[in-house]
This record gives sequence, C-alpha cells and structure tokens, in this order.
Amino acid sequence: MTDHLGPEYALMTLAPKTARLVSLDASEKDIALEDVLVDNILRVRPGEKIPVDGVVLNGNSNINESMVTGEPVSVAKQTGDTVIGGTMNETGALIMKAQRVGHDTLLAQIVAMVVEAQRSQAPVQKLVDKAAAIFVPAVLLAAVATFCFWLWFGPQSVSLALLNAVAVLIIACPCALGLATPMSVMVATGRGASAGVLVKNATALQKLEKADIYVIDKTGTLTQGKPKLTSIVARPNFSELDLLRLAASVRVLAT
Repeated sequence: MTDHLGPEYALMTLAPKTARLVSLDASEKDIALEDVLVDNILRVRPGEKIPVDGVVLNGNSNINESMVTGEPVSVAKQTGDTVIGGTMNETGALIMKAQRVGHDTLLAQIVAMVVEAQRSQAPVQKLVDKAAAIFVPAVLLAAVATFCFWLWFGPQSVSLALLNAVAVLIIACPCALGLATPMSVMVATGRGASAGVLVKNATALQKLEKADIYVIDKTGTLTQGKPKLTSIVARPNFSELDLLRLAASVRVLAT
C-alpha cells in the first residue's frame, strides 16, 4: 500500500504515530506525534521507535540506527547521548527530551531531500525540452495540414478530415518524449528510497549511469542490516546448547 502512496509516505511511516508524554506530576499519556513539542519529556519502552530527535535523560538501551547509518549492529545509548526519530529502541526503557520535532527532525529532512530529488531536472531534460519545443508545433502543423488535405481533396467530409487529424495527433504525440525523463527520475528515486538508497538530485542520478567504479564505505550499505546467528562452534568441553544458554544469560544481564 505504501508503495502506491510514494516513497516519502513510506519513509514517514518509519516514525511512530504516537509518543508517550511524561508530565510534571510524573503521570504518562500517549499523544499524537504531531503534538510533541520541543523540551517535552518522553518515555520510550523496549520495542518502540524513537518518536523524535532528542537526548537521553535517563536509562540505558541499544538503538538500531540502521535506517540512517546502514550499520547492522545496534548502538548503545545512555544518559546524555542523542537519539534519532524513527530508529528502534531494542532493549531498555529510556527517558528522553525532545529537541527537534516536526519538519526539523532528521527523518523529515530525509523525506524533504527525496521529494526535492524527484522534482529536480536531469541535464538531459533540457535537451528533451528543446526537442519538444520544436516537435510539438510541428505535429500540430501536420495535423492541421492533414485536416485541410482531407477536407479539400478527400470526400469533403468534415468528420473524416477531423478523424485523420486527430489520428496524426495521437500517433505523433510527443507525450512520451516529454514524460520519459521526469518519470524515470521519479521511479528511480522512489524505488531507491524504498530500498534505503537516497539520491541527492536528478543530476547525480544521470551521472551514476556512467560510473564504472563504486566505493562502499560500510558493510551495512550492502547487507540487509539484520545480522543473525548462523552457526555455533563450541570448544570440546562445551556443548552448543550450553554455549547458547550462557550467551543468552549474558544478553539478559546486559539488558
């Protein structure tokens, strides 16, 4: 469903719809994300997404920031650390102060960049516009000439002359010429954003086609960002089950 509504909508769904506000009297209530204000105190429970950009006031947890950094390993957060809206709080509960809300959050800026990239024009679009500026009047003149020809030299039927003129317009219509480039830019940026690949503008997208060497700075850029256990190798005095049980115990104590 989100694919049909555009990549900007799909990105905005990364942020939660509500946030848990902590009042001055220590009472808590859920409010809409749009109602969160700067300096509001929020509670983020394990398994919930960080609602807005802010700073941790109390608590320790591991935050999955792969949607922003591409790093598959969660980042440990404690008092004084900054958190990004839309990232996932995995383990512990956090008390945070909202610092950037609404259009000022990093996620909103990413969405704005995607929208701006879709609206930008590739250099080849200028060439297409020049060609269309000549081709469109030529097609219109050809349609008028066809109408006059069939009206004067044909069976002198206005409906037949109009039919042939419209046929020329339909067949020679430069719609595909004018729509091909902006449509390709929109589809490319949209599919890229859905896969976590952000394109700065249409110019960069066009230049990317000519690149033959790509330098990747992080392994998370090429992976799914979701590491999983594939095998357990135990020493002779330990069984795989014992090793797994000890690792799970350490994980529980760490949280």
